[in-house]
Amino acid sequence: MNAWQDIVTRVEPLEDAALDTRLVDEMERRHGGLHARAGINFYTPTFKAYASSEIGVCGKSAWPAVSITGPECKLQCDHCKAKLLEPMIPARTPEALWRVVNERIEAGAKGMLLTGGSNHRDEVEYGPFYSTIRRIKDSFPDFKIAIHTALVTPDAARCLEQAGIDAAMLDIIGAQDTVTQVYHLKRPVADFEASLACLTETSLKVVPHIVIGLHYGRLLGEWTALEMIRRHQPAALVLVVIMPFYAPAQRPFAVPPSAEVGRFFMDARAALPDIPLLLGCARPPGRAKQEIDAYAVLAGVNGIAHPADGMVELALRLGREVRVTPACCSIAVGDEVMAPEGGSGGLRVDLQRLIEAERRGRKLGGIKVVTTT
Repeated sequence: MNAWQDIVTRVEPLEDAALDTRLVDEMERRHGGLHARAGINFYTPTFKAYASSEIGVCGKSAWPAVSITGPECKLQCDHCKAKLLEPMIPARTPEALWRVVNERIEAGAKGMLLTGGSNHRDEVEYGPFYSTIRRIKDSFPDFKIAIHTALVTPDAARCLEQAGIDAAMLDIIGAQDTVTQVYHLKRPVADFEASLACLTETSLKVVPHIVIGLHYGRLLGEWTALEMIRRHQPAALVLVVIMPFYAPAQRPFAVPPSAEVGRFFMDARAALPDIPLLLGCARPPGRAKQEIDAYAVLAGVNGIAHPADGMVELALRLGREVRVTPACCSIAVGDEVMAPEGGSGGLRVDLQRLIEAERRGRKLGGIKVVTTT
């Protein structure tokens, strides 16, 4: 048994996980040296309440998600059907957005995800909101705004830059069949790279996303999307895994095999060795999440949002410095969070302390939290 396989067997929450031993061995060969110098940050963005056996309760007030269209979206993509917008706070007018932000800040919010449903061209129509976003940033400069841009023109990218947002996010799709069939969108794949280029030509912190398994659970254009992203060197890359809860009965989604997802993590790490690689909130629940998160830690990602049980221990056993940050991983990608050594923000968690705390039924509420300010 190789070293990493032995480490995996020692992490109790991974007892039922069916990890591919050959893939684990390959990850150890390709990325074993990475862990001696790379820390890992576990993010707890408060779009939803979260707690694990290792990380204490994180409520929903610090990082709300706000939709400028409420629950409405013209595209009605097969994986979402606009259902992801329904639990978000609606702010359909600039006045409503200003009011919502003031209410949320008064309730303790530190930032927000701003999004909305797309029109038929996969564009979120932020035009009427630019001046209000600028007003928010001028009035509350420490309040962080991560915005889902969808596809943009050069003018729209410049407007977002002038509005002062902190991070611009968009999904990058690499297969035309996925664009046409899943998104119901009559635009070429090239438009996704063009939008990424428009954003990276500004001063914005640009954080593209790849949805693994977006083509009905199959991996189809992910490697093409990865190559598109590599050409533009964004601030970070967020990987998520399809969660097909809302798929239509006539076009069901499969859950992507965890080992295929893990192999993509490994390839993404190799393709972008100098860019923060993050595993975002969305991925299938249950054993699939346990396996996917384990592969992410083994592949050398820099951060994981809402980690599965056992991931803190696994990272520590691999020799990685662990930090915990209550923010959206698309915001917290700067050196103040990612730097594995030095600085006052963060604490090297002792493995024995973690194990003893879990035996006493305690969680990591005592870990010093890294802030993004």
